[in-house]
Amino acid sequence: MPTTIPFILLYCLFAVFFLQILYYLIIIAPATYRAGKNTYRKGDKHTDSQTDSDSKLTETKGVSVIVCARNEGENLTNYLHSLLEQDYPCFEVIVVNDQSEDDTRGILERMHLQYKNMRVSFVPQHAQLRSSKKLAITIGVKAAQYDYILLTDADCCPESKHWIKEIMSAFDDPKTEVVLGYGAYFVNRTAINTIIQYDTLFNALQYMGFAGIGCPYMGVGRNLAYKKQTFFDNEGFKGLLANRAGDDDLFVQKVANGKNTKTIMSKDSITWSVPCKSFFEWEHQKERHLSVSAYYTAKSRFLLGLEPATRGLFYALLIATAYFGDIFIWTVIATLFFTRWLLQIILLNVAAKRVDSKRFLLSILLLDIFLPVNNLWLLLKHKFRRRSIEW
Repeated sequence: MPTTIPFILLYCLFAVFFLQILYYLIIIAPATYRAGKNTYRKGDKHTDSQTDSDSKLTETKGVSVIVCARNEGENLTNYLHSLLEQDYPCFEVIVVNDQSEDDTRGILERMHLQYKNMRVSFVPQHAQLRSSKKLAITIGVKAAQYDYILLTDADCCPESKHWIKEIMSAFDDPKTEVVLGYGAYFVNRTAINTIIQYDTLFNALQYMGFAGIGCPYMGVGRNLAYKKQTFFDNEGFKGLLANRAGDDDLFVQKVANGKNTKTIMSKDSITWSVPCKSFFEWEHQKERHLSVSAYYTAKSRFLLGLEPATRGLFYALLIATAYFGDIFIWTVIATLFFTRWLLQIILLNVAAKRVDSKRFLLSILLLDIFLPVNNLWLLLKHKFRRRSIEW
């Protein structure tokens, strides 16, 4: 009887391993395949008919880029020009000053004189709202003169002057109402940046992969587009105002579905943002983002919970099977472990190379365990903190 225990554990390990491999092949691999592939490249040769077709396509699709800014004077100085100087025939940039207390107003006034395609609005001082950013976006959408809304942040810089063109290429189907883009973070050599790069890339491959099979559940406000009419047809952020965050993922939960949503992760469609400089700053940002996951649909929560649950089971069963097993079983579980790791190395690093992110090798082993544990800790901390406030 005792000899059956390691084999029972081994069979369970095989089942969980199979689920993990399926996840990477069905969700992560397709998103990895699409990563970094531009629909338009500088220097491409177009025929006259293609040029005329592209011209007609873009001219009929005016775009309003909306940037919400609170105390972002330095970032606006550094990055706003990269939005205003896009190579696209019909667009405007609307900057909504969200009650800034720095020199944001003066910077915007000076830039407004320089760029004719720039417009400025503001959130009224002392606006009593839990999420003034949702109000700022609403103000921007109502001020927009074009039918397509493209959101990014004040600390974001597009990969190239073809950013708008790349994002708008995803609206080639009239049924498309929402486009989920990739918002990357600038790369540096710090340990916290390695965590941020891995977490950001994996999350992007995950939400784009799920959208690819008809289950969109989130996007990032650093790079998100939708039709203006979609915003109004769904009454904007109605029903979402009680949450401080969620102007991107909860809105996607509300309006996106398998028929009206596309993803794009081409090189020129990427935006780059300033990353957190410390672990505690990143933890605070991560907790804020995770706090809205409790308001996801039951289906989204199940799909998102399935992967980390099977991942945790994989490691638990790996340890238990090794403890009870012999040299033959150790060889089998080592094969399973390295097969999964090799698949992660290939898929994550192919995607990372295509979007100019960091490469990962041994760090995968550490972050594969640390990130879901840290996410669980942050979710529990937020839950108990909220409960103590309610009491």
